[in-house]
Amino acid sequence: MAKDERKIKARSIWVETYKKLGSISKAARKCGIPRSTLYRWVKRHKEGLLESLQDISKKPKHLAKQIITPKLVKLILSIRSEFKFGQHRISTHLLRNHSITLSPTTVWRVLNNHDVKPIKKYRKRRTNTYNRPIPGDRVQLDVTKIARNCYQFTAVDDCTRMRVLRVYERKTAENSVKFLFEILDSFPFNIIRIQTDWGTEFFNDDFQYELHEHFIKFRPIRPRSPHLNGKVERSQQTDKDEFYSLLRPREKRLPMLIPKLLEWERFYNYDRPHASLHGRTPYEKFQEVESKAPDPHSIRKIFWKKRERILPRNYEYLQFIKKSSVSHMS
Repeated sequence: MAKDERKIKARSIWVETYKKLGSISKAARKCGIPRSTLYRWVKRHKEGLLESLQDISKKPKHLAKQIITPKLVKLILSIRSEFKFGQHRISTHLLRNHSITLSPTTVWRVLNNHDVKPIKKYRKRRTNTYNRPIPGDRVQLDVTKIARNCYQFTAVDDCTRMRVLRVYERKTAENSVKFLFEILDSFPFNIIRIQTDWGTEFFNDDFQYELHEHFIKFRPIRPRSPHLNGKVERSQQTDKDEFYSLLRPREKRLPMLIPKLLEWERFYNYDRPHASLHGRTPYEKFQEVESKAPDPHSIRKIFWKKRERILPRNYEYLQFIKKSSVSHMS
């Protein structure tokens, strides 16, 4: 006997039992089924029609319009082939460059349906990461070379991951000071400390004097320890993968690059989901912690309490760290 026929026969026995006993509770106990189940089949049963005891299809009468068109499939496959992006980066690329909102899961489904092999990932040993709980508590700075006479200065807030990006012809102390003013004008919160490596563009007297003018503490990391500036280092790699890889060589010259970089900065801060923020954008993270942002008075108080001074870029500074127990975290 077919499975469907057995189900219909069992349900007809339940209904007949109810008719004989005249009680849903007694019939359900005798048949060994929940009362809700018996209610449903008694209500659905029609005299003389065993077909009324058949399973009803749960398929919706009207299917939602499919958003995946052959043209979109072709675009997704071409992005994967050209840039070797995964599902999350393809989703971001579609949003930024084609104004198409498509979830990473949908992108993965398209790739899977076309038997696209997954990208091999070589995972490094995970290290303990730390995040400052207050926006502006630590801002990481770094510089990376983009092309000839083109250097990107990058600032990343440790808490919210909001960034400021600017490009200059040289990585000099003068441009570092200019970049500091850009940071102060762009971030929607006050800054307590700046963290950099030992590059002379940051670790110099002019830059430190300017920080003191704005009551910002200067905290260079230990030499040969780029992992301590890991957030800004990683974000610059994202720039190269998702922004600069899409530009032609002539578009990396300063006059053409500046407006494109500002557009990318805005997209990164306000529209691009961030994996370390559990899919939220940096600005959404800032909105959550905005109430914790320090006010100028408390920043001045912290600055004077630490008795900040101009730090020398030599062995004397390392000795200063040991004696005063000042680390890159304080």
